[in-house]
Amino acid sequence: MKPRHPVPLNALRAFEAAARCLSFQLAAEQLFVTPAAVSHQVKRLEAYLGVKLFHRGHRAVELTAEGDALAASLGELFASLDLALDRAIAPTTAHLRVSTMESFAAKWLAPRLHRFHRDCPELKLRIETGNEPADFVRDGIDVAIRYGPGGYNGVRAERFLDAPVFPVCAPVLADGQSPPATLDDLRQHTLLHDESATGRAGVPDWAAWLKASGAGKVDATRGPVFASIYLAQEAAVAGHGIALGLAPLVEDDLRRGRLIKPFEPVLTNAYGFWIVRRQGDDASPAVEAFCRWLRNEASAA
Repeated sequence: MKPRHPVPLNALRAFEAAARCLSFQLAAEQLFVTPAAVSHQVKRLEAYLGVKLFHRGHRAVELTAEGDALAASLGELFASLDLALDRAIAPTTAHLRVSTMESFAAKWLAPRLHRFHRDCPELKLRIETGNEPADFVRDGIDVAIRYGPGGYNGVRAERFLDAPVFPVCAPVLADGQSPPATLDDLRQHTLLHDESATGRAGVPDWAAWLKASGAGKVDATRGPVFASIYLAQEAAVAGHGIALGLAPLVEDDLRRGRLIKPFEPVLTNAYGFWIVRRQGDDASPAVEAFCRWLRNEASAA
């Protein structure tokens, strides 16, 4: 078999940018070259592979089936390469890329970061937020923290923090009302709802909490619905009603007096917070140090 010429790396980079932007012009701007140079490199790659990668129109380009398949693979390849290069630049400092939800980053992680920097000065964190499952390869994620029931496929996951549920509100409400003193008072107050809790088996919502507390006469459906627990709890901090708080996400606000806990009971929650890592990876010392710090903080809470 006749050996192939070396893969044209510049052509691969030009194609990846053009495929991601679906524009030779935008790809050229990202690569600091001319659109003609991008077009030349793409044609070079097509000649090398012997397939057409783009359908070229007068003002637009569109990936062929072969181009689409190649673009998907190259995106992951270049992400992994960029991550490897980033880690090689500063070998004395360990960089960790952590993915978590905005609520957890703002309400649990951020108030503790001063202790992390004190305890692990050799580690540098990059914290990214989102609710989608972490793609460790494509996004270069080292550790993910997720709120859920567990049972995650293809990864290593350990539950490190429970999330019991109870009502919270501001010490003084925005409309001048005092916080509810009795369960019956809830009928005159606004209930703040977390849409993400709806329909999740084992996750208490207002209907479940009111039933458990014996306040079944209170309308569990009244009040605004928010897209996340973070927004519902922030509305409570602002004095706009009573929210069901997740204990780890309200403990800092409770400690600082921005929220109070007007009632029992505290309900258990099938969902919790999980440390998620790649399956089968021998974790680096930096990953192990960060996970150990998370466990220690959770046990001290």
